[in-house]
Order: sequence, then C-alpha cells, then structure tokens
Amino acid sequence: MKRRQVLNVVFILWLLSFNQLDAQKLQSDNKNGTYTNPLIFADFPDPDVIRVGNTYYMVTTTMFIFPGVTILKSNDLVNWEYCNNAVPRMDFSPCYNLENGNRYAHGQWATSFKYNKGKFYLLFITLDEGGFICSTTKPESTWEIKRLPRGFYDPGLFFDEDGKIYVAHGYETIEITELDSNFIAKGKDVEVFKGDLAKGLEGTHLYKLNGYYYLYSTYGGPNGFQVALRSKNIYGPYEEKVVIRDTEGQNKGIHQGALIKTQTGEWWTILFIDNGPFGRMPSLQPVTWKDDWPIVGVNGKGVVTYKKPNVGKDYPVKVLPTSDEFNNPKLGMQWGWNHNPDSTKWSLTQNRGSLRLLTVKVTNNLRDALNTLTQRIFGYYSTSTPTIATTKINTDKMIEGDLAGLAVFQDPYAYIGIKKKNGLKYIIMVNNGTTIDSLAINKSTVYLQARVAYGIGKASFLYSLDNRLFLKVGDELSMKFNLSVFTGNKFSLFNYATKSIGGFVDFDWFRVKGEVNKLK
Repeated sequence: MKRRQVLNVVFILWLLSFNQLDAQKLQSDNKNGTYTNPLIFADFPDPDVIRVGNTYYMVTTTMFIFPGVTILKSNDLVNWEYCNNAVPRMDFSPCYNLENGNRYAHGQWATSFKYNKGKFYLLFITLDEGGFICSTTKPESTWEIKRLPRGFYDPGLFFDEDGKIYVAHGYETIEITELDSNFIAKGKDVEVFKGDLAKGLEGTHLYKLNGYYYLYSTYGGPNGFQVALRSKNIYGPYEEKVVIRDTEGQNKGIHQGALIKTQTGEWWTILFIDNGPFGRMPSLQPVTWKDDWPIVGVNGKGVVTYKKPNVGKDYPVKVLPTSDEFNNPKLGMQWGWNHNPDSTKWSLTQNRGSLRLLTVKVTNNLRDALNTLTQRIFGYYSTSTPTIATTKINTDKMIEGDLAGLAVFQDPYAYIGIKKKNGLKYIIMVNNGTTIDSLAINKSTVYLQARVAYGIGKASFLYSLDNRLFLKVGDELSMKFNLSVFTGNKFSLFNYATKSIGGFVDFDWFRVKGEVNKLK
C-alpha cells in the first residue's frame, strides 16, 4: 500500500474514533458555541438558579438521598460542577434511618434558592417534617439547617426592596405569606391566585422586575407547562400568561424552574423535562420579553441545540464525575446514601484505595438495607449509547447470609450480586425481589457490571472473573420512573446481612463508560 493510502486509512480511522467519542459525550457543551438539551443528562429535578457576581448556583431535589440538597455551580449556565451537598443528613425522624418506615418519595422537595445581603438561603419542605431553612455565607462551606414551625409547599422565597420577606407557596391555590427575620410567618396566608388552566398549579418562584411582582409557576406533570403571573401589588390581583407549552418532541411537558439574567443582560430559564427512567432533567431555554411578559423558547417551542448564553467570556467544558477509584479519603460529591448512613459501617481508610461496606443490620430486602451507596445514572448524548457501570469487589470477609453487589435502583429494581450460602459463594441476579439466576463461583474477587440502555429503558447485568470476558446473568430489568420512589434510577453499591452482621466487602473501584453499539 502506498504511503498516501496508508495515511488516508489512518486519518479515516482517527476520524471514526473521534466521532465515536463525540457520540458518547456526557456534557451538553458542543465546543462550537452551542449546547444541546438536556442541560445535564441525569436526574436533577425542580431546579432553582441564582447568579451572584459571575457565578451561577443551582439547587435540585434529592429527597431521601444524603448527603443531599445538591448544589451545582457554573460560570456560563452550560458547564456545571458540584459545589456542595447542603444537608449531610436528616435527623428529624427515625424514618431517615430506615427505622419504623422510610422516606421514599418523601424527604426534601423543591427548594427555593436566594441570596440577600451577603448570605445564601435555601428554603424547602419535607412532606412529613415540615419546613426547613438553610443558610451560609459561602455555598461551598457548611450550611446551617433550622427546622421551621411550619412548611410552605413548593416555596418561592423573596426579599423585597423595602426589607420585607415573603414566601409564595401552594398547590392549585397560590398563597403569599409575609415572614419575619427568622422565616416564621408574621400573619395569615393570603390567597392570591387559583389555577384555572389545568390541575396542579405549583412550583412557584417569586421575582420583582419592571415594577411587577412575578409568580413564575407551573402546571406540572409529564404534560406540564410554564406560566407567569404578574401584579403591581404582591397580594394581587394577578394576571396569567402561558410562557411555554411544548406538547411534542424532546421538550414535551417542559416546566418548573427559575428565571436568570446574565451579566450581559440576556435572560434565560432553567426548567426540567420528565425523561423516563433516568429521571427529570434540567433544560436551558432562552427568554425574550414582550410587553413585560417573559416568553420562553423559540416560536413557542423549547430549543434542543442552541447558541450558548453570552456571559462576557468563554469557559472550559466541564463534565460531572461518575467513575471513582476510591483513592480519596472523602467520598466524591456524585455519591449519596440511600437514607442516612451509619458512619461506623463504611470506610475509605480501613483498606486504602477501596470502599469498605460493612453490614449494618439484618434484612431480606435491598429497599431496607442501610449504607447502600448510590449515584445518578448519566445518559450520553446518543440514544444508542448504553451507560455501563463496572465495579471490582473483594468478598473474602463475607459471612453466611451476606449479599453484596451492584444494583439499578428504583421501583422496580434489579441487581447482580454475590451471596454466601452454606459456606459457598454464588453469583445471583435478582429482579424486583425475585431471584432469576444463580451460579456458584470459587473466586474472591469478582467484577460486576450493569448496562443501562436509555433508548429502550432496559438494564442487563453481567459478571467477570478477569475483567475481560463478561457473562450475562438473569434477565433484563424494564426500568420505570415510579412515583413510589420519585427519583431517577440510580446505580447502587450495597452489602447487607440476611443472617447476622459482622461481614464486609471491599469495592476496589467503580467505573462508568459508554459504548456506541446498542445493547444486545
């Protein structure tokens, strides 16, 4: 073959490799001045976003996952990184410890994010414990959390120019309540608007712009849409306008979020879309103003690929982390425990370079197992690219009845694991509580893998003894987004006892990648 032909072949192979990598990208930034929605291809619902100086901060809902109340930060509204998890744990009910119940589909709900006079505030509600206010002078540092005498459903906190503090809140009927400096109601709730376009007006954020008070609200659900209400008086009367109602395609039902103004005077909104088993994902949409009304999207539709916001300069692409070698003595912020963890039963230092999970209590159900470590499943910007998670696990110290492994967790859930039974170890695959397959192994170190196909909503499970040849076990999980859990499906590492506590396993690493070919 002539040298020119060789060079052409090398170039084509390089180009194909580049295109495959590009198809597997995990970030919305297209590196050409545009971005593609969803803004983050993972479960970051109920966003509220503020700008302080040149930094944008976003808070989202994490419910029963702790550390929780995840805060992200960005310089350009497109490239986000973890900033903090504002609430390390919830100690306001034993249910957060999976005692006398649980908090699936409960816990922290839609949070209001505000900055006022040098201080950051987060106001949220839990359906069972009521209202909470968190505050700090630096979002990356420790947040003070205080329980309030009462909660406000889907609160929209607001600091007015005259020093008064208000909260907009409610479901179907929106009310305004004045608060004192301790965020306690000063008087009665005042009804200001009753939803009249559909069921379930909620998710209200409160702003003051152009002499108007704006209630930026949603009629929620998979067919949701966004409205703005405005009045010259905070207590109304309010007039209403639909600002986006996208009924088809990727942005179908886009709703609930925040209005943001850039340093250059542009207006944007971050709302979310219900995106199947992976959860509810944020979407960045342009905003134009017409007759003092915010209009979202372009020609009544949400944008998919669009020019990036003008924030005065360009910033580098950032990708939120997923893989973890467990070499750091502190867990990465992508991880969260299913309910409060028992801090004495896990370690990153007892066997450096590994995550050690000790059994906590005896149970026969993954849903009730403490110290299950989870992270959001990220999709790739290609529907044919499955997300593949692999972990290396050492099982030397398992005892009779112990069960450890890798799950895809929602309702239903499924996992591949190792169970010690009658002194032997077995690879098992469990689909929603039913054991589908089981086979004996004679090695202590095993590689477990979960392959999740976003495009078809399926997950399959495999194992390997050498990290090269992976064998499928059991059947496929048909993934769902079930309101009984109310978060997107999550990868989960677990170890629990069915007989007695005392055993442990070491996870050496957890690695996530994508493949171009469809999952078979």
